[in-house]
Amino acid sequence: MHLKRQAAATNLPIKRKGTTYIARALSNPYNSVPLLIALRDMLKLVKTRKELEKMIKLNLLKINWRIARDYRDSINIFNILEADKKYILTILKTGRFAFEEATSSDRLCKVTGRKLLSGGKIQLNLHDGTNLLSNDKINIEDSVYLSQENKIKKHLSLEKNVKVFVMSGKYKGFRGVVSGLDKKKVVAKLKDKEEPVELSAFQLIAYD
Repeated sequence: MHLKRQAAATNLPIKRKGTTYIARALSNPYNSVPLLIALRDMLKLVKTRKELEKMIKLNLLKINWRIARDYRDSINIFNILEADKKYILTILKTGRFAFEEATSSDRLCKVTGRKLLSGGKIQLNLHDGTNLLSNDKINIEDSVYLSQENKIKKHLSLEKNVKVFVMSGKYKGFRGVVSGLDKKKVVAKLKDKEEPVELSAFQLIAYD
């Protein structure tokens, strides 16, 4: 399945003029990057889809430690892409996606939902579509760092003095520190902003 270039989300760093259609991510297409665009247009590691498909056949690419199987595989914010190096997907202050070289193999995720399963088990729903079981006291809007085995290595609550990254809205791509909380409203001092900014908790992800 493909997407018309002119209908693509503005956060994709692609040229607005070119072929009529571009690759469409298999999931969360307006808030993720398909593998083809990541390697061809952003990282410049391949020139064509054919070159990418050769890499896929050779099991040379991984997303979140799993072997990539399709040129349309989705890469969400803070997901880890393994190609020639390990990369993490982030957002610039311009609102566009970008890759940074990863300094850790642990993956940062935001908890967006909790579900009680039979037997009293708690399922955590994460921002990138991942689900996992945990008996730890972890709330919606908290953050977790996952190991390569998808085990929780660290848990961060959204609270005062915690560092945060803005994932959506007017200040998307900014980093800052929480200076105050009021229910679902968070006041954060953002880098390069003189005055503290009020944001919704769902816009933020706490990080270490």
